[in-house]
Formats: sequence, C-alpha cells, structure tokens
Amino acid sequence: MKKELHIFFTCLMFYTRIPCPKNITHHPDYLNKATRYFPFIGWIVGSISFLAFYFFSFFLSAEIAVILAIITSILTTGAFHEDGFADVCDGFGGGWTKEKILMIMKDSAIGAYGAIGLVLLFLLKFKLLSESVLLFEKDYFFIFLLFISAHSLSRLGAISIIFTHEYSRDDASSKSKPIAKQYTWKEVFGSFFFGLFPLIVFSYFDLKFLLILIPVFAARYFLARYFQKWIDGYTGDCLGATQQVCEVVFYLSILFLWKFI
Repeated sequence: MKKELHIFFTCLMFYTRIPCPKNITHHPDYLNKATRYFPFIGWIVGSISFLAFYFFSFFLSAEIAVILAIITSILTTGAFHEDGFADVCDGFGGGWTKEKILMIMKDSAIGAYGAIGLVLLFLLKFKLLSESVLLFEKDYFFIFLLFISAHSLSRLGAISIIFTHEYSRDDASSKSKPIAKQYTWKEVFGSFFFGLFPLIVFSYFDLKFLLILIPVFAARYFLARYFQKWIDGYTGDCLGATQQVCEVVFYLSILFLWKFI
C-alpha cells in the first residue's frame, strides 16, 4: 500500500502542480509504474475544474464559468498537455523530416503553428464545453460526470499509445522517456480501469454515451498512425497533443449524440 501511494504521488507530481510529499522524486522505476494512474489524474483535474465551474456558475454566466473552469484545469496541470499540443503543431507543421520535426518540438519557443493551434483549440474547447454544459440544464451531477469522463478518457487515449507504439527519440532528452521504457499488465489494467470507469457510470443513465468510445479512439488511432508515419513512434509532446484532441472529440461527440441519436 505504501509503495502504491508512492507511485500515485509520483504520477500526481509529474502531471500536475498539486503539492506532494517531499520524499517523492522522478525515479524512473516509479515513473514506469505511474502510467497506471495517469487516467486517474483525469479524475482529479476534472473534479477541480468542475468545482471551479460549479462555484462561478452561481455568480456568473455559464460561459464565463466554463472559461474559468478551463483556466483552472490549465493551472492545475501547469499547461502540461497544452504545451505538448503546441509543440506538435510547430513540429509537424514546420518539419518535413523526422530529425527536423523532433528538433522543432524540442525547442521551448512557440511558433506560428503552435500559437494558431492553441487559439483554435481553446476556441473549440470553450464552445463545445459551453454547449455540452447547457444540455444538462444545471444538473450538476451529470456535469460533474461530463468533466471527469472527458479528462479520464482523453488521458487513456493518450497513454494507450505507449502500449502499442515505440518511443521515437534515441536519447533521454524527453521528460516522457522514463514512463515509456516498460510496462506490465498492472499499468494496462489500471489505465483502462481509471480511464473507462467514469464513462461507464455516465452510460448507466444512458447507454448511448458508450458510443463516445468510437470517435475518441478513432482520433487516437489516426494520431498514433500519423506520428508513426513521420517520426516512427511518439514523444511526450505527442501524448499531450493526443490528450487535448481526444478531450475536444469527447465534447464534440456529446453534442452529436444529444442532437442526432
């Protein structure tokens, strides 16, 4: 139990800005095992984001509350995944070879592709989440499930790439390398359990929500295939970009299911 707590706090420290015990470090062995808790981080980030929405919705409009909820999630993670998304936009937008793409993604400066990508990402996320929230007409339990399902499932989509593809870089320069070296059935089971459970609870009230798995994992499949084609695998930035895209696809799927099915 003590070891599992250590693994969990390692995951929490790596993926968020939430304070952790002082004895927690980025030890490679614990980072390998921390993969199993990555979608559970979605429960935490989604819950914090929902609490911000819930609080501000009493004083402000739903749209402004959604903006503040998005800001809260970004502050909680330190823009960890958004940074990866921007780097992927710059790398694949400006590079035409594996070496050039990886070199651009490694650069900390943001370029035109990254800036444009982030603007469009946040516009989509704001609009889709705002309309999704309005569908439930202040039924805060369903809105809560919406938040944590989106965050956990999108993280499952991202981390599952580790189980099916190889890490692209040949050096240890990427911060994601330690968690990409190896995994066991515990990491696979933990990831899928924590990634799918909120959606399963969501679908208990309406089975059609299970259909969200199709577009989310379709997005994951095509992104992973695209990364494989250009850089022979993935990097930490690719995982961050996948999480962000899968989250947006989740909200888009909610609206599609609600209006057309």
